[in-house]
Amino acid sequence: MDGHPAYATAISELKQSGELVRRRRCRPSPYLNNVLEQDHRFIKKRIAASLWFQSVSGARNTIAGYESMHMIRKGQVRWLPKGAVVGQIRFIHQIYGIAV
Repeated sequence: MDGHPAYATAISELKQSGELVRRRRCRPSPYLNNVLEQDHRFIKKRIAASLWFQSVSGARNTIAGYESMHMIRKGQVRWLPKGAVVGQIRFIHQIYGIAV
């Protein structure tokens, strides 16, 4: 996490309620979080370009689509070569339950 003061309170409340394991440590260092921050920078750029969202469901669906395409672009789908367009279409259909 980046050291925002609200995080420490939220983490202690989650530990007390049992939603977070008590042994979990909170490390407020912006450098430890840098990999995650850089990964969702792509999504933040796309969202800002779309002028935000009108509804929660629209946001959820749009971000899921962006994430799927980002996974393909980064090569995180091991069985799917980056240039295989037909395979990419099948992957998207499989994830979202779209009938072919």
